[in-house]
Amino acid sequence: MQVKDVMTKDPACCFSETALQEVAQMMVDHDCGEIPVVESKETNLPIGVITDRDIVCRTVARGLNPLDLTAADCMTKPCVTVTPDMSVEECSKILEENKIRRVPVVDASNRCCGIVALADIALNARK
Repeated sequence: MQVKDVMTKDPACCFSETALQEVAQMMVDHDCGEIPVVESKETNLPIGVITDRDIVCRTVARGLNPLDLTAADCMTKPCVTVTPDMSVEECSKILEENKIRRVPVVDASNRCCGIVALADIALNARK
């Protein structure tokens, strides 16, 4: 099985200047815990990711006001990525090695085209 068989296609993405509250609202709207941060709408090149945990640990826990911040203020970078043609086993190894639960998927042009979560892999392991 390949990453393209289990990934969520065309995930919601934000930009480094996106307000943190808007990023959090995107997570609610799309029922997800990570939003890829891309360079621009034109390139869709991932430059980082922002997770619900990033928001809590890098802003709220430090007493910062998340309403005053942007994605750039608490995103994780650089961005670990995988490709659609990679095996699910190889993707799982990358997740484990990097101690992450989700990873953006990039196409041959390095454009963000999907995202894979451990839950996606687990759900499809039963098939």
